[in-house]
Amino acid sequence: MSENITSRVGRIVSASFNSIIDTLEDVAPESIMQEAVREIDTAIDDVRVELGRILASKHLSNKRLAEKSTRHDELLGQISIAMKSEREDLARAGVSEQLDIEAQLPVLEQAILDASEKEKELEGYVSALTAKKREMEKDLNDFISSRESSITSDVGYSPKGNGEAVGQKISKATSSFDRILTKHTNVPGDGSFDPENKARVQELEKLTRDHRIEERMAAMKAD
Repeated sequence: MSENITSRVGRIVSASFNSIIDTLEDVAPESIMQEAVREIDTAIDDVRVELGRILASKHLSNKRLAEKSTRHDELLGQISIAMKSEREDLARAGVSEQLDIEAQLPVLEQAILDASEKEKELEGYVSALTAKKREMEKDLNDFISSRESSITSDVGYSPKGNGEAVGQKISKATSSFDRILTKHTNVPGDGSFDPENKARVQELEKLTRDHRIEERMAAMKAD
């Protein structure tokens, strides 16, 4: 891979959706979504492959460490028997093997520690990429909604006339978004567009965030 996982995740997570919106004049938003989400999905898959490799290495190191520790304990008993039998040559061979094992144990322990740290790092990458994917899906959904709202402003609203037609357009656009989203991300769409409910959801998100801020502030004051 020409781009390593760390820089790739950093680039994707730090990317701004605003830079994508500027290109949507003559390009279907769904096409941009497909391309962007596909890159995130591919990155998640690559990170998980690397995570699987790290977990396998960690498992092997743990297994080797357990085997070496067991062998070290066995040698203690064997060396003791050799000394009692006045076979110093055999005891010396046992001690020599013990020293080799003792030299390997710190290396195996460090390998396990490194693998554990890398495991946490990669799991964090998966979480960050997954969150970015949700963010992009939400941003695109908001963009589609705002675009349809601008159509409502241009056309003019009439309870029985144009308003009904625009409502149908919004519903159609949202359904199209849901189909594309489900097809390419395996994530079900939000369903029909409901401006009033969407406003309530946004208010709920703000309320929840404010509550989390107050909790953290209270914890800091307590400390």
